[in-house]
Formats: sequence, structure tokens, C-alpha cells
Amino acid sequence: MSDKYLSYSKMIDHSLLMPTMDQKTLEEGCQLAVAYDVASVCIMPYYLKRCAEILSGSTVQPSTTIGFPHGGHTTQMKRAEAEKAIEDGCQELDMVVNISQVLSGNWDYVTEDIAAVIEVSHAADRKVKVIFENCYLNDEQKIKLCKICTELKADWVKTSTGYGTGGATMEDLQLMLDNVGPGIQVKAAGGVRDYPTLQKVQEMGVTRCGASKTKPMMDAAREALGLSPVDFIAANESGGY
Repeated sequence: MSDKYLSYSKMIDHSLLMPTMDQKTLEEGCQLAVAYDVASVCIMPYYLKRCAEILSGSTVQPSTTIGFPHGGHTTQMKRAEAEKAIEDGCQELDMVVNISQVLSGNWDYVTEDIAAVIEVSHAADRKVKVIFENCYLNDEQKIKLCKICTELKADWVKTSTGYGTGGATMEDLQLMLDNVGPGIQVKAAGGVRDYPTLQKVQEMGVTRCGASKTKPMMDAAREALGLSPVDFIAANESGGY
């Protein structure tokens, strides 16, 4: 496998989060992720255990969501979700901040909420992506969240769920890159849908992208790099990002 291709494919968290996806579509989505050798599959929690089974033996990580998509779950429930996800084989957890508490300026609550999931996950040697849902926030709130996530040693900060009023923007990605500390990575969601945009955000320093358009994006990458196409047809690629 081309190192250049892997530099792109290993940015992709293939999204299988639409609530209308049936089991056949989820199965095929996991198989597509393996075929294209992406970073992870981010799947609905109820199907995570099966996802981990399908991905076993590959380099694709099983991942799922916590407090998704609105972030309003209690901290206790988010912790319980994280514990169950780890039990089911999750390697990376994408958690949503409590948006209401961010907008209310209750930063102690926000910090404790994020810390609870990071504590459980890091104790099990799992990684956490903290979703801000930037479309509802001002720059001051985004920067504050970057500082909190840096202090708590989150693994990624992430722009969006893909279910808000907007997704990743270049301006937000740059703001997050500028305001996280060393070792904290940035993930885009809800805005990277083609190969040129994937190239652009990689050049900026973004390391992960939530994507439902994995097949056309990676097919374009393979063509540009002179690689043979992947012989795979997905039944449904609409994953929510």
C-alpha cells in the first residue's frame, strides 16, 4: 500500500451513524472501511460489538459516540456509555460536550463532564475525541473548550457531530489548531467530502475527518496517486457526516 495513500486513508473515520441504516448497510459499511483501510469506523453504539468483530485483524479501529448527538446526557450516563463502549471493543470514543452548559458558561460542569469520559477511556488505554458542535458557539467558547481539552489531555478536539446546523469550516479548523496544546489533534466533521478538501485540511494539520463519502473520496485519491481502484460497492454511503 502506498504511504501517500495511507496518509489520506488513515485520516478517515468512516461514519455509520444515520439512525435509518439497517444491519445490511452497517455490515457493508464496515467491510468498505476495511477495503479502503481507513482509520476507524464510527458506528451506532448498539452495533459496536459486531463492528469490532468485523474489523478484528485489520488496521481499522472500531469507534462510537458518547452523549450523541446533542450532548445533553448526564455525566453519569456518559461515563456509563463509555464503559459499555470499551467493554464492546471500542478503541476511540467521540463524545459531545454539554452544549447547553457551554452556552450557559458553566465551565466547571463542562470540564467535569469531559473529564469523566477521558478518565474512563484513558484508564483503559482508549482515545477520546471531544466534539464541540461549533455551529452553536462563538470563538471565545471554542477557544475555552480547546484550553479545557488541552488541560484534560484529550486526544482530539472535533468540530461537529454532522447533525447540527453546520459542519467543519476552514476558519474553525484553523482556530482549533491555533489554540490546542502540544499532542492534541484536530478532527473535522461535516465538511470534508472530496479529495481536494481532504488534501487541504491535511496540509493545515488536521489529522482526522469524519466522512460518509469515503468511497468516492478515496477512489479519487487512488486515481490521483496512480493506484488501482478498490472493487467494492456500498449499498448506502450516507452516514451522517
